[in-house]
Amino acid sequence: MTDNSHQLDNINPHTGEPYSERPNKTKIKREMKALHDLGRQLVEMPNSKFEKISLSERMIEAVLLAKRLKKAALQRQLRFIASLMTEEDTSTILAEIKMLSLPQERELEVFHQLEEWRDKLIAGDNDLMNELVNQFDDADRQHLRQLVRNTNKELQNNKPPKASRLLFKYLKGLQS
Repeated sequence: MTDNSHQLDNINPHTGEPYSERPNKTKIKREMKALHDLGRQLVEMPNSKFEKISLSERMIEAVLLAKRLKKAALQRQLRFIASLMTEEDTSTILAEIKMLSLPQERELEVFHQLEEWRDKLIAGDNDLMNELVNQFDDADRQHLRQLVRNTNKELQNNKPPKASRLLFKYLKGLQS
């Protein structure tokens, strides 16, 4: 005789039908957290960028209300926004947010490049100076060397970084 008791574990004793597969609670919580975070992003976004995202009228009203709320009321509103988010096309919203942040990322890359150039020039990288003079038509080698020299003097004398700022501003002017 075979033991079929393990099969009884999958049968609902009240209806006699097999249980449907139970949803994974951790997965559901993870998805709701992602929706909550997306809602928070929308609330923290400046209005000028928020207006460019395509949302339903109900979602727009909920986010605008959340922008005015504080503390506990804000948390309740964010949970409400997360529940509304299930009706929205989140992939489109995420794509639009990413497209809005691309110009900022590009500006940040340019800023880091300028900082790197400034630091290398201060360290005495003559190859970079030659490269900058060749790359940019309006680059003045003499003025560039003077700015680097003044920056080095400031560093040696522990003075405020006025010349360093001027060098950065000059490099930024070259690149624009």
